[in-house]
This record gives sequence, C-alpha cells and structure tokens, in this order.
Amino acid sequence: MSARGLTSLVAGCLFGAGLAIGGMTDPARVRGFLDLFGDWDPTLAFVMGGAVVTMALAWRIQPRMARPLLAQQFVLPQRSDLTARLAIGAALFGIGWGIAGLCPGPGFAALAIDPGAAAIFVLAMLAGMALVRLSEGAKT
Repeated sequence: MSARGLTSLVAGCLFGAGLAIGGMTDPARVRGFLDLFGDWDPTLAFVMGGAVVTMALAWRIQPRMARPLLAQQFVLPQRSDLTARLAIGAALFGIGWGIAGLCPGPGFAALAIDPGAAAIFVLAMLAGMALVRLSEGAKT
C-alpha cells in the first residue's frame, strides 16, 4: 500500500471513530440535537465546534504551505456563489438529516455499529444520488 493509501486509510478510520465516539452515528442523539424547541441535546454542538475549529486552523495554515504533504497541489473550491441547485441540495440534505438522524459520513460509519438500520439509510442515499445523476444526464 502506498503512503497516500495508508494515510487515507488512517484518516478514514480516525474520522469514523470520531463520528462514533462523538455520537454522530446515533440517530436518536442527532434528532435530539436538531430538536431546538423540544428536548434539545446540546452534546453534538461540541462535535461540530471541534470540526469548525479544526477547519479554521486548516484554512489559516494552508496558505503558508507550498503544497500538500501527499499531493502535487491543493484542490480548493473555486466557486463561492449561491445557486438554486446548492440551496435546494442543502435543504434536502437538512431534511434527510432531520428525518433519518444520519448524514453520509455517519451513515457509512454506522454500518459497522448497526448494519441493519444503517444499510436502509445508505441504500436510500445511494438511490437518491443515482436518481440525481440520471436526471442530470437527461438534461444534457
């Protein structure tokens, strides 16, 4: 296995473990976090806060680096506009997250914890992604 492949494997395992330890793979906890006007569970705010701090540091460090450690160049977003497609996609993501209590990363991580329930979510998510690709292919 290459250094890049090993790094990807370690990063993926750390990400999945962090999601599990942080409670992001527990749909009941996620729905409790999203229930702002009911029985609100604030624990995931710390998980999200940790992610925000980590990315803030990364965005401060990246401009000082000539290139990434395991790639030839940085691949950063080039667009910053808000499109209807982005807004609709974000809304659908939020609705799905609220209903299922999972989003893609935690959904895949949950396959190791509760495969039966997580598989339903992951299969539905993949079907939705396929439908979007098919509908976009039909437009062109």
